[in-house]
Amino acid sequence: MAALREEVLPPSLDATAEQPPLFDGTTRLYTAYICPYAQRVWIIRNYKGLQDKIKLVPLNLYNRPDWYKEKVYPLNKVPSLEHNGKVIGESLDLIKYVDGNFEGPSLLPDDPAKREYAEELLSYSDTFVSSIISSFKGDTAKEAGAQFDYLENALQKFDGPFFLGEISQVDIAYVPFVERYQVFLFEAFKIDITEGRPKLAAWIEEFNKNDAYKQTKYDPKAIVEHYKKRFLA
Repeated sequence: MAALREEVLPPSLDATAEQPPLFDGTTRLYTAYICPYAQRVWIIRNYKGLQDKIKLVPLNLYNRPDWYKEKVYPLNKVPSLEHNGKVIGESLDLIKYVDGNFEGPSLLPDDPAKREYAEELLSYSDTFVSSIISSFKGDTAKEAGAQFDYLENALQKFDGPFFLGEISQVDIAYVPFVERYQVFLFEAFKIDITEGRPKLAAWIEEFNKNDAYKQTKYDPKAIVEHYKKRFLA
């Protein structure tokens, strides 16, 4: 992919902020910099070179504007995408939507076996996320370890470093969560998720070279503080 220009990120909108116009022809991604679900869609937007086509509208989730729920997206969650006179949500649906409805490199291979495997891994992503979060209150090393073993095994199916060989929707679905769990598990539990998992280590290393992803990464210290408050308090 072509080199990605460094983007000046807009400030997050809080309860005092005015609502941007709705359905004026601008495509807007309502997001939050801290949110891994929203980060999925942000990454695919960058990877497909859509910085000028999809405008970021970041919200402050701790003090979000009332107009977002009332006028934009009644579920009051991020991400949501305003496009072609409608607002749609749910991050996995939006990964597929942006990939299928906008220009730029496709993030789903033509090979039917790879497509089938992609669906399996995308479907599993919610289980991966919930299992790791529940592990924080249980036998963390064992329970979280089993989930990272799942990823390690999944990365062996095709010639890597990515799940389907080349970067795809699947990688984008998992990386925001792996990013957060990696720093939090190490800081809070002294667990190195890459130990004994060379494929996972190579996958993370490869992603960290990718500008489309790098521009979306969240401050590791802030992740650790947020997770400690949320899950260990």
